[in-house]
Amino acid sequence: MYDVIVVGARVAGSSTAMLLARRGLKVLVVDRASFPSDTLSTHQVQLPGIAKLRRWGLLERVAASGAPPTRHVVFDQGAVALDGHYPEFDGVDALYSPRRTVLDKLLVDAAREAGAEVREGFVVEELLADGGRVAGVRGREKGGVAAVERARLVVGADGKHSLVARTVGAATYHDKPVLSMACYTYWEGVDLAGGEIHGRGRRAAGLWPTNDGLVMSYVAWPIEEFPAFRADVEGGFHATLDLLGEAGERVRAGRRVERFRTSPDLPNHFRTPHGPGWALVGDAGLVKDPITGQGIGDAFRDAELLAEAVAAGLDGKRAEEQLGIEANAADLDGQPLETALAGYQQARDRAALPMYGFTAELASFGPPRPEQQVLFAALSRDQAETDRFLGVVTGAVPLEEYLQPRNLARIVGVRGMAKLALARLRRRAA
Repeated sequence: MYDVIVVGARVAGSSTAMLLARRGLKVLVVDRASFPSDTLSTHQVQLPGIAKLRRWGLLERVAASGAPPTRHVVFDQGAVALDGHYPEFDGVDALYSPRRTVLDKLLVDAAREAGAEVREGFVVEELLADGGRVAGVRGREKGGVAAVERARLVVGADGKHSLVARTVGAATYHDKPVLSMACYTYWEGVDLAGGEIHGRGRRAAGLWPTNDGLVMSYVAWPIEEFPAFRADVEGGFHATLDLLGEAGERVRAGRRVERFRTSPDLPNHFRTPHGPGWALVGDAGLVKDPITGQGIGDAFRDAELLAEAVAAGLDGKRAEEQLGIEANAADLDGQPLETALAGYQQARDRAALPMYGFTAELASFGPPRPEQQVLFAALSRDQAETDRFLGVVTGAVPLEEYLQPRNLARIVGVRGMAKLALARLRRRAA
């Protein structure tokens, strides 16, 4: 009998298992893959995620893998290109973009070292139920006999098509349609001084250094144009590079070393992340378009929030004291785990919603807003503010704080605020 079984051992699952095991819980984490194993990913671990790796004692391992730190970044939207450095956040000032063959294996190893039992190549076939609660899993190692394992809590960290979420009927909310498609590949011999984010009309592209001296290139198109892209993937990719001018020429001067990986399967929704005997973390509980590269950092954040809630709930401690949530004494005394998991959902949603909306707006590929042009023009004249804006892009500076009228007025000035107000009136009239 385990305290927790985690289904899925990638960034969300292994992190959750590691954190729970470090708290002394008996944890089993299973995955159908064997590691190292690759998966579709934007690669970026934004500053808040890097700060967590540092706090967990794992950042040195990421650096030792050969994934280079990225401190310098270009945010190029055509009319204005912002060139700066990420601000310091919780002791770190660089993001990393490790390959998933590296990062996932590193986290699986860390979960084992913490005391979690890890079973690779284990396929979960169904959840077990007992008295209306999830009580464990039934599955088997590939080619092996069926095995039954029971736990006080089963955590689904099994991705956007989560078996756990589907089995328990976890409801979705804040749903948005699929907005974009993504395609990425790897190059060698590309001159790159840091990270690059490019936008050209209804196209977006990113360039990031990763392991083995390679550059990962990412291209996004509106989802309605996916059939045209799929008909000529290489042509569509290079047509996007052509829009980037000098940056596209630098990529073309290199050599592509791996195949194109393309996906239109980019949903946007929250799922209710808990219920009787179960919880969700990572893409199983919250998934959004990869255009802002926030997925790995989100997984780390939610793994930490969930581990805190589960440890408090299974220990029978008062979740109100541990998590700062509102609950009456009867709930706390009778259902400490359920109360703690409700707090996890509140904390996750509060942290995730601002960037979720910002991401959906970018992935919609709408026409540029006039107020964006005013803001970017002001930022281009102020290096310190450019760096702070890059902190917003990486999630280190809270988006809602940055967009406060008082802060915008400080950046763009009186004339700029007048232009912003006029632009908003024109947009509303239109």
